[in-house]
Amino acid sequence: MRGPVAPPQVPLSASRAEVFGDLVHDSVERLERRWPQLAEVEFLVLDVPRAGGGDGAEEWSDEPVPLGGVVPGADGRPACVVVYRRPVEIRTKSRDERALLVHEVVVEQVAELLGLAPESVDPRYGQE
Repeated sequence: MRGPVAPPQVPLSASRAEVFGDLVHDSVERLERRWPQLAEVEFLVLDVPRAGGGDGAEEWSDEPVPLGGVVPGADGRPACVVVYRRPVEIRTKSRDERALLVHEVVVEQVAELLGLAPESVDPRYGQE
């Protein structure tokens, strides 16, 4: 007998990337209630940060791998907040830990974008 283990509407069939995307989406929805201007910001999930250009030798550094980033809007493009899935997944053991870290990364990146402290963006930042 071959075929899917579960029908598509059952969470078992969701990929890790889809589940991670849902965590980011939930975090963004939570922040948009407090900051309606975030509706104009794009939120992306990428697997890993892009390596810098060059021959590779100068790319190695002791800097930690970023968990997220911000691309300011320019030339009619909206600002973009990026969360890197694999670095976040590697640093967490459970879904609850992952959800908490995703929210912290989103809050930190939104704070950078808005020029505010993370505690101003979400008063519960760092307390959960």
